[in-house]
This record gives sequence, structure tokens and C-alpha cells, in this order.
Amino acid sequence: MTSSLQYVLVTPARNEEAFIRLTIESVIRQTARPLKWVIVSDGSTDRTDEIVNEYVRQHAWIELLRKPDHDSRNFAGKVGCFNAGYALLQGISYDIIGSLDGDISFDEQYFSFLLDKFSQDPKLGLAGTPFEEDGTSYNYKFSSTEHVSGACQLFRRECFEQIGGYVPLKGGGIDVVAVMTARLKGWRTQTFPEKTCHHHRPMGTANSGSKASANFKLGQRAYSLGWHPAWQIFRSLYQASRKPYVIGGVSLLFGYFWAMARRTECVVSPELVAFQRKDQMRRLRAAFHLSTH
Repeated sequence: MTSSLQYVLVTPARNEEAFIRLTIESVIRQTARPLKWVIVSDGSTDRTDEIVNEYVRQHAWIELLRKPDHDSRNFAGKVGCFNAGYALLQGISYDIIGSLDGDISFDEQYFSFLLDKFSQDPKLGLAGTPFEEDGTSYNYKFSSTEHVSGACQLFRRECFEQIGGYVPLKGGGIDVVAVMTARLKGWRTQTFPEKTCHHHRPMGTANSGSKASANFKLGQRAYSLGWHPAWQIFRSLYQASRKPYVIGGVSLLFGYFWAMARRTECVVSPELVAFQRKDQMRRLRAAFHLSTH
């Protein structure tokens, strides 16, 4: 099946010279290319802009937007970059909008595969695929296929507009909030494991450095997003079985309870907290085959 749906992409990128060429080459090779792709350089100080401009000169549908350099780097800034790129898409008629990281690669059928999924299901509001790091992908026992990784999220245009786009959270979790809000609004969200993309930088280490440090921050983020303590405990136990063994899970759990002890502010609405905690308990019961009665 070949979808008639048209899509656009936005990529916030900061100092991605090591990987951005892989991402660009992957998009150029697509059997279904985007109408427009805006790459927003967030004050890059390396060769990111130079590399992107090589392709801009060759492909009219790729555009580079340069934002000024700044001292801080956080996830709210990433949303600011996305929104700057999104603003350049006004006036273009499209069906699907995607947020694409500048450090992933994928095969030439990647987007046509996802567009077909949108064509087949009018209630599908947000879709993506798993990502691989070092040849391994995530085990979905503690990560539902209803969650879609922020490495590449494709939204039906109506869904993206209905959820109000991405929420600028400094501590991160913008992809999680987008997924949960879409589901709260009645849209279906789905990761399709038939395909994968390759993530070239370990997830969460762009700002944090080591995996243990990244996991500590992920634990803090989980608390600020209102995750259920029981869910976080089992998620941490699972993480302890993956590299870096033990310390990864300990860091994740310690970060969560450190944030709890510090009474870190919850950054999402009580309605969204209740919705996702109910969902997490449902998934835990399913994982351990427990009765819901």
C-alpha cells in the first residue's frame, strides 16, 4: 500500500556534526520524501551548520534555520527550536508532522511504512518505531507499545494541534507528555516494532555524559511527571539487568526518590497524572498476569 498522505519534518539540532549526515542521508533516500524539512540549529558551535548547508544547496525541500548560540541547553530549549521550525511550515498543506532527532538513521521505507499506518487507522494520532542502541532495542515489558520514542514522533496534524504541540519542560519528558496528552484526548498512539531506527548517541546522555548520570536525571524526571512509585521500582529493577548493570537501575531509582525527598514540583496536570498512573498500574498487572478484579 502506498499512502497519499503528505508529511513535513522538524529537527532541532545542536552540535550534531558526528551524526547529522547519517540522518540527512536517511531522509534523502526515503521512497516517500517530506514536503518540507526544517533543521533548526540551536546555536551549534561545531560543523553542524556547514554539513546541513551542503544538502540545502542540493535539495530545495531542506531548510536550515540558525538560532543564536547560548550558554544553557535544556529540553525547553529543544521545544523552542521545534516551534521556530514549525512556524516556517505555516501555509504548507500537509497531513502529518514529525519531530526527528539529528542523531538517528533508518532504512529507505521508514516513513512510507509509518504513513501507511496512518492511512489505515483514522484514529491513529501519533506513531513511531523502537530505536536500537548498540544493536539492542528496548524490552516492552515495562515500556508499552502505546508509548512513542521522542527520537522520531509522527503526529497526525489534527492531533498535534489538539494537544497544543510540545510542552516546554526544562527537565525533559516532552515526548512522554505528548503521548499521554494525545491518549487523554482520545487518539491512539502506537510504536510499530516491525521497523526500527538506529540511535547513534545513547539516549539521555547528550546533556548528562555518563549513562548512570543520565539515569539519575531520568529518575528525577519520572517523579516530576507524576509516575507511580510502584511503576518506578519495577522499571528500575528491569533497568538494573541492562548495561551499565545494577548501577543503571540504582541510579534511576535513586533519582526518583531523591526528587520525592526534595518535594520536586510535578510539572503536569493532576488529570494527566491520574490518567498515566492508572495506565501504569494496568500495565504492571498485565506484565505479571494479575487479575484486575
